[in-house]
Parts: sequence; C-alpha cells; structure tokens
Amino acid sequence: MSAFGTLSTPVGVIGVVSDGAAITRVMWRSTPPEGGVVPPDTAADPLLVEALAQLTAYFDGTLRRFDVPIDLGVQTAATRAVLTALHETVGQGETITYGGLAARSGTEVPARGIGSIMGANPVPLIVPCHRVVAGDGLGGYSGGDEGRGHETKRWLLEHEGALPTSLF
Repeated sequence: MSAFGTLSTPVGVIGVVSDGAAITRVMWRSTPPEGGVVPPDTAADPLLVEALAQLTAYFDGTLRRFDVPIDLGVQTAATRAVLTALHETVGQGETITYGGLAARSGTEVPARGIGSIMGANPVPLIVPCHRVVAGDGLGGYSGGDEGRGHETKRWLLEHEGALPTSLF
C-alpha cells in the first residue's frame, strides 16, 4: 500500500505518493490517485514526511537538490536513461535543451521524443523536467494546474535563478 500527502505551493497543490521505499509519484492534485493509495497520512510513512519536507525547503529556496529515493516505475530503457541523465546531471539554476538532453542521455531518442518523455515523468520537480527547454524558448510543460503549465515552468525556472524574473 502506498501513502499520499500534499503540500500547498506557489504553483498549486502538490501531491506526493510513497511506497515506503521510494517516491513513486509527484503530481499537481490534492486527492490521492486511484489504485491502492491510502488517504493522506504522512505519519505512517517517514519517507513521505521527508519528501514533503524537502519540497517545502525547495519552495522556500533552501534546498537545491532532492535526495529522496525515487522509483520511475516501468519504463523503456531509453526513457529511464533520459530521466536518469536529467536527474543526475542538470542542477538547479541550469537548463538543457531537448536535443542536449538526448545527446547527454546516450540514447537515440530525437529531441521531439525527449518532450514526450518529459511529459510522462512520474516524479516532476524531483526529476526536474521543467529544466528542459526548447532551443528557441521555454518549450512546453505539462506540470502545474490545468492550463497553467507554461506559467508554472516559468515560475520554477525563475525561482531557481535560471531565468530572470518576469516583469509581467
């Protein structure tokens, strides 16, 4: 059975799922996903407590790198390689292009395919898909509250110092 907890942030309510051994999902929602997730009860899962504390520190500006264990779930070898390369090599305040991440991952995934992998990332923020940008701009982002993905991506990159703060 997995545990679920939430955190209110400047970019919406973040929901986190832990199986006790690893964080398995991070999402923008305040209710547990279907399928074997217990109601919010962080006290029963110390890893969930730690993940929520690290997310709080991230949004407070005092945490630059997450160190909770993650489980990416069932993925293709290429998807796992891309997400692992992103998680291990692109730090806070940095960005990488879709093509740059494709090359860094050592896979044959084209830049357009990298975008699809970012959209399927089960643990955004911890695996920082918001740091992957287009060669000519921000690119897309499926995180954040519905319809606010681009705004969320911009906020996260400004928060990390990777973009100058917007005047508007």
